[in-house]
Amino acid sequence: MDHNGDVCLLQPELLQLNEVSSLAIKSNSFVADNLFQQWLSLPDSTSLVKSLIHKAKTGVPLNISGATSSPRTPSNVPPLSPRSSSGSPRVTKQRTGPSVLGSPLKVLTEPIKEFIPQFYFQNGRPPPNELKERCLFRSNQFFYGHANGLSLDEFKPVTKEICMLPSFFSTTLFRKIDVASTGIVTRDAFVDFWVNNMLTKDTATQIFELLKQPDLGYLTQEDFKPILRELLTTHPGLEFLQSTPEFQERYAETVIYRIYYYVNRTCNGRLTLRELKRGNLITAMLHADEEEDINKILKFFSYEHFYVIYCKFWELDTDHDFLIDKENLIRYGNHALTYRIVDRIFSQVPRKFTSEVEGKMGYEDFVYFILSEEDKSSEPSLEYWFKCIDLDGNGVLTRNELQFFYEEQLHRMECMAQEPVLFEDILCQIVDMVKPQDEEYFTLHDLKGSKLSGSCFNILFNLNKFMAFESRDPFLIRQERENPTMTEWDRFAHREYIRLSMEEDADDASNDLLIEVN
Repeated sequence: MDHNGDVCLLQPELLQLNEVSSLAIKSNSFVADNLFQQWLSLPDSTSLVKSLIHKAKTGVPLNISGATSSPRTPSNVPPLSPRSSSGSPRVTKQRTGPSVLGSPLKVLTEPIKEFIPQFYFQNGRPPPNELKERCLFRSNQFFYGHANGLSLDEFKPVTKEICMLPSFFSTTLFRKIDVASTGIVTRDAFVDFWVNNMLTKDTATQIFELLKQPDLGYLTQEDFKPILRELLTTHPGLEFLQSTPEFQERYAETVIYRIYYYVNRTCNGRLTLRELKRGNLITAMLHADEEEDINKILKFFSYEHFYVIYCKFWELDTDHDFLIDKENLIRYGNHALTYRIVDRIFSQVPRKFTSEVEGKMGYEDFVYFILSEEDKSSEPSLEYWFKCIDLDGNGVLTRNELQFFYEEQLHRMECMAQEPVLFEDILCQIVDMVKPQDEEYFTLHDLKGSKLSGSCFNILFNLNKFMAFESRDPFLIRQERENPTMTEWDRFAHREYIRLSMEEDADDASNDLLIEVN
């Protein structure tokens, strides 16, 4: 209160809130309310208020001296987070009663009205008003002392702490706001773009709008390159790649191909908002931003997974023209695949090649192949191999189609002096594994409903995996039980990375020995 009257003046310095500017208090009424509530919680403030109430009741004139001194207690109320760590919108309960700012007497006298909250929002559930006010308040804090605006480096914390996006989206977000390419983003420009336009949208829609081209309604592979360039520049787990820019590019390409393999379910190269929401890409992005070891992000971003894919391709590409043909692919997995299935792959039935060279498979095509081959339990893989076996393309797999592919397997078993398994027995085994609705044929729906469908494909065209399935290696069974969250692909990539790294260490040791001898 002032020295001469009965009106208290709020003084932020008494509350250890020196960072709050007077502009923030004037422009945000809830800030003043919060400060006043904190002032009331101070011990001396409580005594003062009780004294005032007592004097008012007894009729004593109010003549209050200046503010009393009190212990300086820092605020321990953390700011609310608009998004959870998993990237999904925070669930907030809408107030169904009258405003808490209203008079309690008014609440008791007014009839209770039924309130039906809005249940559909075109761009996702909007945040409560308190969240918008909080965002404005934090914007004032970040832009305080920067009247001309923030540069790109200064803007990076805004991306993560206010927008709750991965930090490697900073450059993309900055350029979306700085349309004139001035190199500066002002507070007003940020508020206009983010608070007034993007804040009401869910995380998937925010990312979709930031990445896509203005005139398109979907994401292309090119749209992901800017954020991957920033990830490669800033992530501590990828710092070692900065001396080899060509592998930075290959890593980025591989991540994009993996994203489209799993998330772009229409396989048309046009990733829609619906597909983005249904996939787990955003969760992986947020995880990558928090985790220093990039190899722990098994989905999409693991460098070790990239290393395995690239080395496998390089081993098959004997002339190193970055293309492989049928004869190259037939050597995959120690000649594990049949000629008939390789012919189907190169007929481009499961997926049209991006390679423009006739009879050649490019790196992107190989990424789709190896992900499908090493994890036949995933939906993209089941669809890939279903198309291969479906010779007439009628959407069902018949006995004749299965027998056509198994014939080569049977011949290979005979050549290797393995005890052959007759097709009739194989067919019964596949029926028992898949349990189709109609035993005369198999649909893609049947296969997706069985956990053993991947093994059915191995029986038909991968002899090595067929034999491994028949013997059921106890070591592999134990691995699956110990790491149930790991996919077949995760386990394969882990084993292969260890093998490849050991081979490279052995080569380095041999080279060092030759140098010493010479």
